[in-house]
Amino acid sequence: MSLLRRITPKGLFGRTLLIIVMPVALMQVAVAWSFFEEHWETVTSRLSEGVAGDIAMMTALYEQDDPGNPQFDRLADTAYATMRLSVDFREGETLPTARRSSFFRTLDRTLRSALSAQISNEFWFDTTRYPSYVDVRVEVDGGVLRFIALRERVFATTGHIFLLWIIGASTLLTAVSIVFIRNQVKPIRRLADAAEQFGRGQDVAHFRPAGATEVRQAAHAFLEMRARIKRHLEQRTAILAGVSHDLRTPLTRLRLQLALMPESPEREDAKRDLAAMEEMLDEYLDFARGQMSDETEPTDLGALAEEVTSDMAHTGTPIDVHYDGDLIADVRVSTVRRAIANLVSNAAGFGEHVAVSVRRNGGRIEIIIDDDGPGIPKDQIEEALKPFSRLDESRNQNRKGVGLGLAITRDVARNHGGELRLGESPMGGLRAVLSLPG
Repeated sequence: MSLLRRITPKGLFGRTLLIIVMPVALMQVAVAWSFFEEHWETVTSRLSEGVAGDIAMMTALYEQDDPGNPQFDRLADTAYATMRLSVDFREGETLPTARRSSFFRTLDRTLRSALSAQISNEFWFDTTRYPSYVDVRVEVDGGVLRFIALRERVFATTGHIFLLWIIGASTLLTAVSIVFIRNQVKPIRRLADAAEQFGRGQDVAHFRPAGATEVRQAAHAFLEMRARIKRHLEQRTAILAGVSHDLRTPLTRLRLQLALMPESPEREDAKRDLAAMEEMLDEYLDFARGQMSDETEPTDLGALAEEVTSDMAHTGTPIDVHYDGDLIADVRVSTVRRAIANLVSNAAGFGEHVAVSVRRNGGRIEIIIDDDGPGIPKDQIEEALKPFSRLDESRNQNRKGVGLGLAITRDVARNHGGELRLGESPMGGLRAVLSLPG
C-alpha cells in the first residue's frame, strides 16, 4: 500500500487522468488480448492449415510423379491459378539452416504447427524475407520443393489495423481527457492561488468564481470568508486607532503636567513610566495592525537592511552589513522594515557585535542577523516566539516592551509567505533568519 501511494500521482490533475484513462486502457488491453487470443489466432490457424494442406497435397503429387513430367507442370500451373500457390522444384538443393523469426512469433508458431501436422517431410519456412509472401521449402528426393504463398493466405493480415484503431482511440481519448481535466483543474488552481495571495495580504479583487458547481461553491465561500476577515481587520484597526487616541490624550496631559512640576526623583520615575507606557502602546498597535497596513511593492531587501541598520547606528553596537546579487522581492516595505529593526535591535541589545547578511537561497531571500550575546536555549526558542512571552533567564527578547518583538517579526514573515527561524549563531549568540519569497 505504501508503494502504491508513492507511485500514484499526488495532484488532482494526475489522479483524475489516472482514474479516467486507466480503466479505458485496461479495457482496450483486454479487448486486444481477447481479439488476438480468440479471433485473430484462430483465423490465422485456419488459414495456415489450409495452405499447409495445399503444400502437403502438392508434395504428395510430386512424390507420385516425375517433376520433369508435363503432368506435374500442369498441376503446378493449376495450383498457381486456383490456389495462388507458386511451386518450384530445385534439384540438388538442401534446406537452409538459418531461421529468421517474425516479430509476431504467433505467426511462426501457427504455421509450424500446421505444417508439422500435415507434412511428414523435413521443411523450412521464412515469413520475414518478403513483405507480401511466405517462403516454404519441403525436402524431397533429389532436391527441394519451394512454395511461395501469398501472406494473406497464410495469416490474418488485418490484425495491425485493429491495433492501430485501438491505439488511435486510446490516444484520442487521452488527449480529450487531458484537455477536459485541465479545464476542470484550472479553477481549483486559481482558487488556491487566490487563497495563498490573500494569506499574504495581497489584494485578490480580480478573482472570480469559475468551473464546476462544487468549485464555484468553494470560491463563493472563500470570497465570503475574505470579506468577513477584511471587515474584522478593519474593525480591529478602527477600535485600536480609537483606543490609541483615547489613551494618548491622557498620556499627553500627564506628560505636560510632569513637565510643569519641579525636578525631583519622583518626577523622573513618572516620566520613565510614561515612556514605557507609550512604548507598550506602540508595540500593541504594531502587533494588532498585522499585514493590512500597505500594499506590496518590489523592494531591494539588501538595501532595505542597510538602511535600517544605518538608522540604528545610535545604539553604539558595531553592525556589519553584507549583501550582493539580485535581492528584489515583493514586500510591504513598512512591515518588513519594522521586522528587520526588531531583529537588529534585539541583537544589539544583547550582543557587543552584530552581523547582518542578505542572500538568495533558491526561490527565497534570507535576511540573517547574528550576534555574540548569550543566545536562547533550544528548548525555549518556541516560547520566545509566542506573543507576550518574556524569557526570565539570560536573554529577554524585548526588555523594554511586553514581549511582542519576535512575535511581530514572525507574523510579518508568515504574512509574506515566509518564516522566521531562530538558532545558534557562528558568533556564539543568537542567529535569526527572516526568510521571504523572492
